[in-house]
Amino acid sequence: MNTQNTPIQFEQNINKIAIVTGADGGMGYEETKALAEAGYHVIMACYSPALAEPRRQQLLQELGVPAEQVEVLGIDLASLATVRAFAETIKARLDANPELQLVRLMNNAGTMETGRHYTVDGLERTISVNYVGPYLLTRLLAPLMPRGARIVNMASCVYAIGRLDFPEFFTQGRKGAFWRIPIYSNSKLAITLFSLDMAERLRERGITLNACDPGIVSTGIIRMHMFFDPITDLIFRPCIRTPRQGADTAIRLLLEEEKEGITGRFWLSNKDRNLSDKYYHHCQMKELWDRTEEIVKKWLWENEE
Repeated sequence: MNTQNTPIQFEQNINKIAIVTGADGGMGYEETKALAEAGYHVIMACYSPALAEPRRQQLLQELGVPAEQVEVLGIDLASLATVRAFAETIKARLDANPELQLVRLMNNAGTMETGRHYTVDGLERTISVNYVGPYLLTRLLAPLMPRGARIVNMASCVYAIGRLDFPEFFTQGRKGAFWRIPIYSNSKLAITLFSLDMAERLRERGITLNACDPGIVSTGIIRMHMFFDPITDLIFRPCIRTPRQGADTAIRLLLEEEKEGITGRFWLSNKDRNLSDKYYHHCQMKELWDRTEEIVKKWLWENEE
């Protein structure tokens, strides 16, 4: 299960900014650590800055990097207003210092809600955190990124069992009663289709965007609530990866020189999974884009509307 067969070659990247959402979680922490070790100024974009600060301190101790190289900023992917406010903070910083460049965006944060919860924007919370929030964040930050920048979206192989039932997808996650696994799968199908679509829209600008599947990872998103979950746990536990193993593919997409220029692909265990053509030309891809644009349009930059 070890996906770390060869070391990543690092270089110093002064004045280059990398953003990781959910950076205080298991995989997010490992991605932040790798980027900081590579010399980037890393912004840990977290739901609770107070809870994230101890993780930042832990990382600084482990790496011995300067304190100012890693910082925590708040963002709530279940609130589109805070996503916009976060992006405004980044834009203001870049405008104030032309030497700074935003060159990496890791959309890592995710959730699998155990009940039907709604956001302040009227969205089902899993859909907002796993898809609509990252969609808006990417739409806002991509115009600020230079040629050669890289974006990585955390997806999952469960996209294959996802469905996009409009309009219920946005407000309920699925048609019918709440069931966390199908809703999670639907959110991962959406972020996968967005990744393929947005990658093509960014291709001429020289910005790459890829999606990756971390595999089954031991993180807080795995919760045992149903009566059969202990049996499932017993069966799948030997296959579960550590957060570092789960983050490895994303880290390589963010940092490896040989990944430069590769875009619009879906990766697992550092391999291009070569999705079937039905996903690259999915019959609902345009509708998904149009419906999502309608939801986020008031939060976009004026010239992006």
